[in-house]
Amino acid sequence: MLRRFTSDELDDAADVLHNGGVIAYPTEAVFGLGCDPHNHSAFVRLFALKQRPPTQGVLLIAAEFADIERYIETGSIPTHILDEIKAGWPGPRTWIFSRSPQVPAWVAGDHPGIALRVTAHEPAAALCRAFGGAIVSTSANLHGHPAARSVQDVVDAFGDNLDGVLDATLGGQQQPTVIRDALSGAIIRA
Repeated sequence: MLRRFTSDELDDAADVLHNGGVIAYPTEAVFGLGCDPHNHSAFVRLFALKQRPPTQGVLLIAAEFADIERYIETGSIPTHILDEIKAGWPGPRTWIFSRSPQVPAWVAGDHPGIALRVTAHEPAAALCRAFGGAIVSTSANLHGHPAARSVQDVVDAFGDNLDGVLDATLGGQQQPTVIRDALSGAIIRA
């Protein structure tokens, strides 16, 4: 049965993630699906739920830069660029970096880089803090369908196949965050 977590039950939601579960949670614009990025079986399950090819990869979100720093190949990015990016976080900005060896191959899929965001959306940030680090973030929807914008949309799409949903509000954005390349500044997703 799909469990609905309140903001008072974040530790319980984090326990589900630590135990290989997949949950939905609100982000800046849509609900996301999350799991422990280092748990391969949870990741495989998440992609099966979405009916999405695993070669596409996902992004990771965190509440603090320190929680994603280990995933960045910091020697590949000039300090001034990294400082500019960090100055815009937390916030609704996703950046693609050269990935460090700490990024599990399945997280990036066929991509050479890793997409990362330090979120300012408090429900998502609080979930990351309760988990103790970065979590997977991919839209809560079946591949090719509109992303969930409510708990009911999540229930309609996944029913009891998910382990839980964080019942909290979305941020104020109308579209998912823009994704940019950290080195070139090129927009990958508008």
